[in-house]
Amino acid sequence: MNDRQLEYMLAIVKEGNISHAADKLRVSQPSLSQMIKQIENNIGTQIFKRYSNPIEMTYAGQQYISAAKKILMIQKNLHNEIHDINNEVCGVVRLGMPIQRGIELISYFLPEFIKKYPHVTLKLVENGSAAIEEMVLNGEIDIGCVTTYPHYEELDYHLVENEEMILFADKDTDFAKSVPAETPITLAQAQHESFITLKKGHSSRTIQDQLVINYNIHPRILIETGSIEIAKRAAIACHAVMLCPRNYLNTTPELLNQACIYPILDIETKREFFICHRKDLYLPKYMRDLIKILMQAKQIGKRHK
Repeated sequence: MNDRQLEYMLAIVKEGNISHAADKLRVSQPSLSQMIKQIENNIGTQIFKRYSNPIEMTYAGQQYISAAKKILMIQKNLHNEIHDINNEVCGVVRLGMPIQRGIELISYFLPEFIKKYPHVTLKLVENGSAAIEEMVLNGEIDIGCVTTYPHYEELDYHLVENEEMILFADKDTDFAKSVPAETPITLAQAQHESFITLKKGHSSRTIQDQLVINYNIHPRILIETGSIEIAKRAAIACHAVMLCPRNYLNTTPELLNQACIYPILDIETKREFFICHRKDLYLPKYMRDLIKILMQAKQIGKRHK
């Protein structure tokens, strides 16, 4: 098996369909099908079950794909080690982070990293924490900034900070008029207010859903969004409430005088900010330094608030 075959087979598994994989790889479907037959002839067994959609692997195919991932990881690690040995300061690092985290940290970490490694290409992937964590696990990105608790034994998690969850309430809500700001509350106390909420996949939404189940409440949700910035503005505009981390309040200081803030009690799942990467991924110096810069950027950002 060669590198091209390994990458093509992984693309087929990822896309779940030979024709979709062919489009993604910009090759013809017949040539991709022929490559599969060639590999199957070489190993003496089928890799994919016939006539399944989405495509399914045989047991032998599962072992083949598992080995392919390991081989490509070994080759990537060897390439990075040689770069380090030669003291080269050029390369590519794929960094994943939620958009909100980027808003919080980009101005602190990016200038320093570019100054230190002007010839390293930084590819930024923006997605929710759950998706970022899975992309790191699958080797699609190198380093991930995630707000979660550690899910996978294959990943190393560097704890950056524990973050406090608060209820952000427009001052004109009945709740804000009756409860003094900064009073610790349970989510159940605000259940009769209208909620602006983040979409599933965001850690704040995961915590909110957990509290809703725990208290057996059914708050009215006006709208779901993938952006905390949009959610805060919508809460003020619609005289509603929302759950969010306290550290994200300072990105919109103009809204603070229109809102009341309440620490949330009884949260079972902590909101923790981690930087993660695969344990078996060799980290060249520029990746190790990027992790350090990201962790320092969080602390610098806090001092500037």
